[in-house]
Amino acid sequence: QVQLVESGGGLVQAGASLRLSCAASERTVSRYTMGWFRQAPGKERELLAAIGHGTSTYYLGSVRDRFAISRDNAKNTVYLQMNSLKPEDTAVYYCAASLGPLGTRSYDYWGQGTQVTVSS
Repeated sequence: QVQLVESGGGLVQAGASLRLSCAASERTVSRYTMGWFRQAPGKERELLAAIGHGTSTYYLGSVRDRFAISRDNAKNTVYLQMNSLKPEDTAVYYCAASLGPLGTRSYDYWGQGTQVTVSS
């Protein structure tokens, strides 16, 4: 069983930056596809970014030029660097892991979520 714990969320002003961290168990970041999701009130959960078993990455078009996913296998941690934050980025952000390839829609393990709020 995989354990995931997110951290780094908070309240920031528009234009600011945040880096979210996802600490994982069982060498997860090197053996699983890792993804970052978010869910805003009244909206469905959406995949923002993912990194595969190798070096391939995926980004949702609306965040592609502002967000970056990375991993540190030695620390068993995945990061989401978020720059130029906008009020519409306000949501609960989740880390997730999947045994499927990059592009999968099926994620098997989830963190508890961390709140990101961006003020105007």
